[in-house]
Amino acid sequence: MTDSALSDLAHRFGVATDYHDWTGRLVTVDEATLIGVLSALGVEAGTEQGRAAALSALDARYWSRSLPPTIIGRAGSETSFWVHVTHGELAYVWVRLEDGTVRTGVRQADNFTPPFELDGRLVGEATFVVPGDLPLGYHSVHLSSAGEESSTPLIVTPPWLGLPARLGARRTWGLATQLYSVRSKNSWGVGDLGDLADLAVWAGAQHGAGYVLVNPLHAAAPTEPMEPSPYLPTSRRFTNPLYLRVESVPEFAYLPKRGRVWKVRATVQAQARKVDTIDRDSAWAAKRVALKAIYRVPRSAGRQLAFEAFKEREGRALDDFATWSALAEKYGGNWHEWPEALRHPGNPEVADFVAKHRSAVDFHRWLQWQLDDQLAATQSQAVRAGMVLGIMADLAVGVHPDGADAWALQDVLALGVAAGAPPDEFNQLGQNWSQPPWRPDQLEELGYQPFRTLIEAILRHSGGVRIDHIIGLFRLWWIPDGASPTKGTYVRYNHDAMIGIVALEAHRTGAVVVGEDLGTVEPWVRDYLRARGILGTSILWFERDNDGDRGPLPAERWRELCLSSVTTHDLPPTPGYLAGEHVRLRDELGLLTRPAADELADDRAEQAAWLAELRRVGLLGDNPDEEEVILGLYRYLARTPSRLLGLALTDAVGDRRTQNQPGTTNEYPNWRVPLTGPDGSPLLLEDVLTDPRAQRLAAALQAATAPRPE
Repeated sequence: MTDSALSDLAHRFGVATDYHDWTGRLVTVDEATLIGVLSALGVEAGTEQGRAAALSALDARYWSRSLPPTIIGRAGSETSFWVHVTHGELAYVWVRLEDGTVRTGVRQADNFTPPFELDGRLVGEATFVVPGDLPLGYHSVHLSSAGEESSTPLIVTPPWLGLPARLGARRTWGLATQLYSVRSKNSWGVGDLGDLADLAVWAGAQHGAGYVLVNPLHAAAPTEPMEPSPYLPTSRRFTNPLYLRVESVPEFAYLPKRGRVWKVRATVQAQARKVDTIDRDSAWAAKRVALKAIYRVPRSAGRQLAFEAFKEREGRALDDFATWSALAEKYGGNWHEWPEALRHPGNPEVADFVAKHRSAVDFHRWLQWQLDDQLAATQSQAVRAGMVLGIMADLAVGVHPDGADAWALQDVLALGVAAGAPPDEFNQLGQNWSQPPWRPDQLEELGYQPFRTLIEAILRHSGGVRIDHIIGLFRLWWIPDGASPTKGTYVRYNHDAMIGIVALEAHRTGAVVVGEDLGTVEPWVRDYLRARGILGTSILWFERDNDGDRGPLPAERWRELCLSSVTTHDLPPTPGYLAGEHVRLRDELGLLTRPAADELADDRAEQAAWLAELRRVGLLGDNPDEEEVILGLYRYLARTPSRLLGLALTDAVGDRRTQNQPGTTNEYPNWRVPLTGPDGSPLLLEDVLTDPRAQRLAAALQAATAPRPE
């Protein structure tokens, strides 16, 4: 039994005291877990005295506020909120829109809450309602009472997002790829934005694709060893300069021909051809030499003005990121190990460092400017090649605990815990992603500004975003430091605010939002996302008929508002999956909780059921080879009503190697596997563009999504 005061505290902070696991079993959360999670929220709950004091402080804080920290509304609907004033005093409330316009017409509604005595003063509570005809945007509510004024953010979000108008009623298909693995003759050992543009032009202009979904391009620390996982970045707000195409920076043209830059370029390209893993450190070391040389080239007056405008637009966030990057180059990539005075961006010693290292800091601002230019150019080329969406970005769940965002946003992130996932069918030991999660209370206090700027940035040069583990915008699995992934609990977020802000930013840019809603998901969450016009994700191997024999879900019953694919980056490519690589690898790494033979038998049975389903609908004959099976699986996707279809580039070329094995770090070369063909030989982008297998799969999806004559 959990202490009632502890349970009350947990409830008021959105911390679950029990939950249903992936088998449906009700699990009671340990007190130690609750105490650890509450501590990360700034609440000392280890003693009865501490709990009582925390509950009293919560009451006092609530009644001392004149307005809620943030008000969230939806266009077309009235929004109510509470107001606190001295009991008996009049309250005047109005709205100021983000364009400066003042709107009155805020009406008062009944509220029979009795007054609360706070420090000898009676505080009364009233309810006010803003009208439903307010425009979308970031506004503010203002209160005047007894000669004092206060205000709070009001965010009016779209009730429905859906698909961009330019897509109309059509379906479209796209490629899904890990960009670093797609290397060309011109890239420096790692796939870059130039390669992404070429891939998009091939898919869009030649095969009618509507988008390319790319792995998160978030920034990694500029230190060795560079973190390979795109899902464990140093910053989600900024981009990894490793993806820059050096030769596309305008000032590159003014470097001496055959100078040092050309030599390091030739060296890293030659080295890349000799290894079977992606070497980010060598690639970045070479690119950094080149980019430093380009940075020193005098810019034209217009280019300098553009750089200054970029810095002004990005403001404090860019300054903090560039400062952290320069500090990391001097003191290492873990800010917890820096001199204590440098461990918070607001300390005066940090400002002193910036003053003494202006060029080093400015170089990192300049890198982000180049990335902004090249991301814009890549999206432009994709759209001009005929893609209806263009580049679809990927947003990771969180950031590295030692990185730039964790340093700059440490007052908004929960320290002392890590985000992860409880055990599920595929990851039976649970997962610890080592990422500090947002503090929901601090987000609300700041009007969700850090989250707003993150979403705005990722949609600036893309036609859509895939949000990894979108369930984390509803509730996230928090694991206290030192505990196993099984000893965590869920912490709830204001999903109306989080999803509403995503929808608002996407509405403003005409983008689509795809939520990765796999794993343990409360059933109502998918209903909510569908009702808000957020697309879900369907992976063929996981689509089962839960109303029947749990066999394959018939194509006609798949979701319409969905991005559907055969596989995902956390599984082997389909050729490897058909061969049981996901079972063999997990067994080899000790990640199974039952005998491999049993796992393999179940897997074979599931695959057999899918092959039988393909035969039932006439997509597969007897004794098919591997390529015929894969073609049949993708043609089956075309039988579904899903509006977006995804083709993994690895499947298109017959690759067999897993990109990532969840639950491992260095036990397997996660995120370091280059694109290869069926025989395991590395493939360059130039090979992909002429690959007959890729041509056939792309043609099949193009035919399936082509507009039908009236």
